[in-house]
Amino acid sequence: MSLASSISSSIQPTGRRWIILVIIFFATVVNYFDRQILSVLKPLLKESYNIGDDGYAVIVNVFTVCYAAMYPVTGWLVDRFGPKLVMFFSILGWSVASIGGGLSATIKQFTFFRGMLGIAEPAIFPVKLRTVTSWFSGKLRATANSLCESGSSIGALIAPPVAAWIAIQYSWQAVFIVGGAAGLIIAILWIIFYRNPPASIALENTGTAKIDTSPAFKWGQLWTKKSLWGVLLIRLISDPVWYFCLFWFPGYLQENMGLSLAQMGMVGWIPFLLADLGAIGASAWSDKMVRQGKAPLQARRIMLTCFACIAPICLLTPLISNAYIGIAIFSLVAIMCLSWLFNINIVVAETFPVKNVAGVLGIAGGFGAVGAIVLNYSAGQLLGNLGAEKIFLTLSILHPIAVSILWTMIKKEKPSADTHN
Repeated sequence: MSLASSISSSIQPTGRRWIILVIIFFATVVNYFDRQILSVLKPLLKESYNIGDDGYAVIVNVFTVCYAAMYPVTGWLVDRFGPKLVMFFSILGWSVASIGGGLSATIKQFTFFRGMLGIAEPAIFPVKLRTVTSWFSGKLRATANSLCESGSSIGALIAPPVAAWIAIQYSWQAVFIVGGAAGLIIAILWIIFYRNPPASIALENTGTAKIDTSPAFKWGQLWTKKSLWGVLLIRLISDPVWYFCLFWFPGYLQENMGLSLAQMGMVGWIPFLLADLGAIGASAWSDKMVRQGKAPLQARRIMLTCFACIAPICLLTPLISNAYIGIAIFSLVAIMCLSWLFNINIVVAETFPVKNVAGVLGIAGGFGAVGAIVLNYSAGQLLGNLGAEKIFLTLSILHPIAVSILWTMIKKEKPSADTHN
């Protein structure tokens, strides 16, 4: 550890920020792997614990309720205590929860550890946004954010083949244990290499040598801002579509379109790879518009509006039975979802002061999870009872509604110079 700390201390700031970005990327990979394996292993879990879709929906919602409740708290924790310790204990928590899920003997034990996972996981996203906002200027911010956030789809991408292989070779329990062990390694790397940005980086990003001297809103003042409510509504409306992609679409492909677990392992990663590439490309496009002179917030609006046009394709899903056409639709929807998830966070960074972004993201993430809870319950009730058309109709209109909110409620929020936290 001392040798690693010595190496870390010798790294220059411009190099350190990319190392930090890489660690966040791998942390996000593990974060999403740990949550995504639930949907990949859905048929095995239902058989092992003798539950139906409604029972599976309960497990998903225990995770999501805990996630929604903790998300705003983690945003406040990051703003209060900084990214380093919050991220470290978050990764430790979700790693223990994943290992505990693999060791669970009963459905109650398993559900408890999924709830613990929901409590521990959301901190990574306020940490990520605070870190990217602090370490990268506006000309690189969306691209840097999308690169580390791409770990979410990479985690979801590797989950089908890796989880299927481990489950077939060993057991489904081993999948959860492997995911938890990987998280422990990431936690050690984070605590060794993370540092707050030095004055040179702060000067590059903000024009002041100390980034934390910039004014910020008090907690109560945030709630008076129209832009905050706009962000909350956007996340409430649009996030559930991505949650559906994570928790329900892989099982839908197996149970409604005929894919086996082995086939899911071979092709189930494709939508997440394409989503990753598409979302990174979308972020790079919006950064390019900024470099060409477009106002940052305007650039994000234009890009997000274009990608929301994909949403109506959801209407085709219940009309087809071919799994590979289903995967193609899944891929397009996932591209749209990730482009929004990556860049609505950058909208937060462009709209609010640096010292408020983690708190705002935490509140917004909680609202997004609340929307997912409603959709999870509906999916659990309808997918097994020939009600899929209603679910996919809902999915087709959520992002277009979010577009109208983006253009009418979001603007740059500037606190007065004498405002203090």
